[in-house]
Amino acid sequence: MTLGHFLYIPGVLCLGLLIGYILGGRASEVASADREADERRRAARRAAREAEPGAPVPDPVAPDAADKPPAP
Repeated sequence: MTLGHFLYIPGVLCLGLLIGYILGGRASEVASADREADERRRAARRAAREAEPGAPVPDPVAPDAADKPPAP
């Protein structure tokens, strides 16, 4: 093996780790936003169920759609 392999292979490995770290962080933010939206939706349904049994259930996620980070 040449000297280039000793520099190229670890460099590509480090670059892959960096890209994976960035993409994983973005995926984590999206998953966290989805969990929060699900929790708000459950709380709204629970509150609507306790308030009036025959009332329609509001969707609390629609106005806050801008808060969600964009999907990659």
